[in-house]
Amino acid sequence: MAASVLRQHISHEPAESANRPTIVFGITHSQTCIILAGRLQTFRAAGYRVIVVSSPGDHLQRVSEEAGVEAIAVPISRHISPLSDLVSFIRLYRLLGRLKPDIVEFSTPKAGMLGTAAAMLQGVRCRIYMLRGLRLETVRGFKRWVLLSAERIASACAHVVLCNSDSLRNLALALGIAPAQKLCLLGDGSSNGVDVDRFSPGPTWVRAELGIPDKVPVIGFVGRFTRDKGLEDLFISFIFLSKSEPALHLLLVGWFDASEDALSSGLRDRILSHPRIHCTGFVADTAPYYRAMDMMVLPTWREGFPNAILEAAASGIPVISTECTGSRDAVVPEVTGLLIPPGYPEAIFESVLKLLRDSRRRKRMGRAARAWVQEHYNEQRVLTHTAAYYRSLLNDVPRHLSMGEVGDEINSVFLSS
Repeated sequence: MAASVLRQHISHEPAESANRPTIVFGITHSQTCIILAGRLQTFRAAGYRVIVVSSPGDHLQRVSEEAGVEAIAVPISRHISPLSDLVSFIRLYRLLGRLKPDIVEFSTPKAGMLGTAAAMLQGVRCRIYMLRGLRLETVRGFKRWVLLSAERIASACAHVVLCNSDSLRNLALALGIAPAQKLCLLGDGSSNGVDVDRFSPGPTWVRAELGIPDKVPVIGFVGRFTRDKGLEDLFISFIFLSKSEPALHLLLVGWFDASEDALSSGLRDRILSHPRIHCTGFVADTAPYYRAMDMMVLPTWREGFPNAILEAAASGIPVISTECTGSRDAVVPEVTGLLIPPGYPEAIFESVLKLLRDSRRRKRMGRAARAWVQEHYNEQRVLTHTAAYYRSLLNDVPRHLSMGEVGDEINSVFLSS
């Protein structure tokens, strides 16, 4: 079985790789590869043999070629599927046994649980669980318990749980996902930072291509089109905004994701049929699209630390987002943008009107947003810090966690819930 997985290498192992430390990055779905390119390139430049593992998909091959790293496809279901999960776990276990990495970083719930458990059983000397957000925030009942259990198992099997933002770390601690000494936040948060040269103010061809007049106001959104991202709230508010601002356009940069929180077919049809809503589909380079916006709105229900907010801020536009986990760390209220409660189209309506009708305030926020990102979230600064931290872990290898200690930690967090 492992041999069949290894034959899915997208790039070949370099001959000189035996002299370099090996790091494996593992995620569940290939679309998450979109945010990994800079991270992979940084570790490759730092002298690692870099391997990325995810379910098969075009994004996996694309990031492998872009970052110049190896990639291995291992099917991992995003849904609860015990038999499929067992098969994925065996594949990951055998794969790690063959690769013998010095360090692993697994993220996203399913890959996090299966990958860190497999790495622990294979005795990988340094295991990191990258906590990018908590899917369980927007679910209830038995499914929430399953997701919380997966987070706790992933964390128990890791030496370090690296949190994407301060609010995410606080929530993880409150939920008993891991003890405080294992939950780590690097710098000001963010797993990537942002390329402030690529994402910057300037002219763009986007309005002309989409048929949007130069002088009309445009609010934008960048990300997956799902319920948890607040697309339904944004659509409702846009309908009401159109009555007050009939020239207003809505630019939706992203795709309709077929996830468990997918939009209904009825809402999707209404979005696609509206004459002043522009849906781009997947876009490899979103930088020109931010420049076509007067502001970005991300009415999300949960985040880890949203890259889109940093990209918009670096592009010199204010952001309206919610006070939920993660997104509240990415906006300085009344300075770089506005924060509103999640789930309130009325709050989106009021906030957008405030900024649309005060161009001086909007531009002042945009300038402040770019300066704030340049100071705190420059991509080079964030990723250099991350690489240095990982190197320090290798130089001072975390103490091996015995099966008994892992079991004790899992028992303690479950008993405390």
